[in-house]
Amino acid sequence: MKDHSVKLSILKILSQGGFHSGEELGERLGISRAAISKHIQGIQAWGVDIFRVQGKGYQLAKPMQLLDHEILSRSLGNNVELIPIIDSTNQYLLDKVDSLESGAVCLAEYQAKGRGRRGREWVSPFGANLYLSMYWRLDAGMAAAMGLSLVVGVAIVEALEEMGLAGVKLKWPNDLYYQDRKLAGILVEMSGQAGAAANLVIGMGMNLMMSENTQGITQPWASLFEVANRQHIDRNQLAITMITTLHRALNDYELHGMAGFVERWNRLDNFIGRQVKLIMGPREISGVARGINEQGAVLLETGNGMESFIGGEISLRPNS
Repeated sequence: MKDHSVKLSILKILSQGGFHSGEELGERLGISRAAISKHIQGIQAWGVDIFRVQGKGYQLAKPMQLLDHEILSRSLGNNVELIPIIDSTNQYLLDKVDSLESGAVCLAEYQAKGRGRRGREWVSPFGANLYLSMYWRLDAGMAAAMGLSLVVGVAIVEALEEMGLAGVKLKWPNDLYYQDRKLAGILVEMSGQAGAAANLVIGMGMNLMMSENTQGITQPWASLFEVANRQHIDRNQLAITMITTLHRALNDYELHGMAGFVERWNRLDNFIGRQVKLIMGPREISGVARGINEQGAVLLETGNGMESFIGGEISLRPNS
């Protein structure tokens, strides 16, 4: 694994605010000014906006709060790993399922190969968002995992509401929306055999303070900074709240299944009562969104009456 310790040390210094000269940084880290300049370029490749002023040095374009493993571990009962630079938090846990306890968590500051639904790239600039994954052993097996991303979505929005962050909605089956723009995505991946327990990895990426100039995103997106009326969001406290909420929701789901979540989902459905279209491969089905049922299927009122749809290749969009 590549050593990123110098870049992370530079970021820790810069995150304290103010200007820091190349000479000062070099002295503190025991390397040359030229090496500092090279590391700064590497940090910028992670999506961090750093500017340099002649005679003053380097400064972050906007404040950055780094995740703190000590704070997270002290506040959580879960086994928490914080790996600042990673390919994918989900993949990291999937590769270790045989040695993990249920509820184990991996967080990162930057994902080189973050992924969303259907293998799409999840753009993951350093320190701007929240990237976390949780491992869960579902003793009832893979069939019982149907609708799990819906449960996770409900739990996360309700946690944001408890934090005073209002207006976040859900898009079936696995996205959080704010003012019709994507705020967060949920990715549930599983392994296991029929008749045995299922190994689940539940990943979430949430936009917090991502730059409007971030490259590689093809759809309108929102940030939690907007939801919070541009007030500071404590990233460590947010991570603690999300992890605690996820753990509680998964326990609840194991005990009661989807039944207790249907009304909670429908209250938060971004498209309920609106004209939408479902994209199912080459097919398009138009109708009015009517929430979900106890199987986690999306309900559409079409010319044929009330119909339910479920499956991994369905895309829900507003009908323009």
